[in-house]
Amino acid sequence: MADKASRGVILYGDGLARRVEPSHTNLHSFASLASCGLASLPNSPSQEDEGARRVREFAELLDATHVSMGTAEANLQGNNAIPTLSERFMGMKAAIIANDSCLQSCGSKLGLNALEFNDLVDSRQASADTLVLASALLRLLGFEEGKISDVPQFDLVFIYIGAGSMINGVKDMDFINNLVGALTHTAQPGTEIGSRLHMSVIMSYGAVSSDDKDNFPISTSNHEYKPDLAQLVPRQSYTLKEGKERSNLRHYCPMLIAQWQNAVTRTDMVESYFFEDFKHAGNLVIPADRVVHEIAFKLWKAPKYGA
Repeated sequence: MADKASRGVILYGDGLARRVEPSHTNLHSFASLASCGLASLPNSPSQEDEGARRVREFAELLDATHVSMGTAEANLQGNNAIPTLSERFMGMKAAIIANDSCLQSCGSKLGLNALEFNDLVDSRQASADTLVLASALLRLLGFEEGKISDVPQFDLVFIYIGAGSMINGVKDMDFINNLVGALTHTAQPGTEIGSRLHMSVIMSYGAVSSDDKDNFPISTSNHEYKPDLAQLVPRQSYTLKEGKERSNLRHYCPMLIAQWQNAVTRTDMVESYFFEDFKHAGNLVIPADRVVHEIAFKLWKAPKYGA
């Protein structure tokens, strides 16, 4: 743990895990520094449209699946009271930056301030200057000109990038690669920001098909056990919740997660941001609905790791 409360940024590339290329060197370098792992998701409901999928998987990351039950529009217009992240995590102030109205609405319903990229920097500024955007993002977290505010505007900021999106003329994966490079450069070891910024990069596979089962499996066990011996077979922790087996779990196409904070997170043997490398990562597999709990603990906004 850090000796002071950290602030967090999460870059979430929805459906971009398939688009990572060897040329995305900043992303691979980040993975080599980070503590990496996989996050399992539930199976997709039948006849789920793309908007509902985006909302559901984002809600999974926030352990707020009650938001995504039914269609996206119906839930975003619902009147049922939903605990906000601030209420659940010790007053944590959070924001989501996205150019996707469904994700903005979902975030707002969970108490996140919804922003667009143009709210951070003037769209007329040079799109290639990602350092400008990185500086604007860090200001939201109270980091400016090497100094740290005791009262930041936000404790945690999500950045959502969907597959096929363009941010100020830069396409999805190139934008994430550039932003990862700019943020790690600004928060390099030895700086005050470097000791207080907890950074996560999450990539998902988006919509999946049965063809993906053999390409990106997280469970390699094909053994069949006799019913009377089933209780004796050890189960991986990601398959359980509150001591009971999760009944709806997808054993392929997980989210890929890399977390880094200088001198806080442990570096593992991962050398690149590819699925084959992440299968052997130090954090193995956790359920996607535990991700926000783990990060909240790192930000001193949860009393217990994984709570």
